[in-house]
Amino acid sequence: MQIIKVPGLNNLQKNNGCRNAGNAILAELRGLVKISDLNVEEIHVDNFKLDEQEKLIYENSKQAFEIQDKVIFLGGDHSVSYPIGKAFLETFGEKNSYLVIFDAHADCMNVWDEIKYPDHEEWLSSLVKKGFDAKKIILIGLRKIEPEEKEFLDSNGIQYWEMGKFSDMEILCDSIMEFVNKKNAKFYLSIDIDVIDPAFAPSTGYLEPGGFTSREILYFVRRLRLLKNLKAVDIVEVDSEKDSAKNNSITIKLAAKILSEFL
Repeated sequence: MQIIKVPGLNNLQKNNGCRNAGNAILAELRGLVKISDLNVEEIHVDNFKLDEQEKLIYENSKQAFEIQDKVIFLGGDHSVSYPIGKAFLETFGEKNSYLVIFDAHADCMNVWDEIKYPDHEEWLSSLVKKGFDAKKIILIGLRKIEPEEKEFLDSNGIQYWEMGKFSDMEILCDSIMEFVNKKNAKFYLSIDIDVIDPAFAPSTGYLEPGGFTSREILYFVRRLRLLKNLKAVDIVEVDSEKDSAKNNSITIKLAAKILSEFL
């Protein structure tokens, strides 16, 4: 297993505090596990050179998938999931690649345009256009979907669970596990910290009330981590600059706790 810090940003200059989240999460992790025992690397990117940034994330991710049993990525904003997703798709193939996303937003904006370097609001629609099978993607925890995003999700057959449409966490988790439990399937789990209610994770860019509690997200993580075909995880959109002693750094602490569950 390898942990890779990915300080990638392409967020319209709205959430730049995500750049140093990996370091902050690992610093907090020291109270939970022995850091010296971990295999930690960093992809060194220049956020103002999007072509180079995307290329480096893609190449390093693909190399890691080819030699590691499991890779955990610490963003960065959600735009990093586009090159990671491309590398995952090319490593494991369209037939066997599955994607499970916990997010308050659909991240399928600008669905009519061909985007050269997708930002954090359009990375998923761009990944589908790149060849990721939409029917092998499931979105959980949505609380804000723009009309064009809903049309994209529905027309492409992407499964999505809005927070207001379910209440039984066990049944939902059973459904997710059944979704990825296919012969030869490999899955990538992407966790945008804003899927969690702002009361438990306030330090992120786009706060949406009515999300998961800390206990609920950890319930999903503890079950999904048991699946042997889990090959990639990312934790993104943690704004370490917004977290402070004032709120007891609860967002970073929760991200570190999530990370620790995979170790």
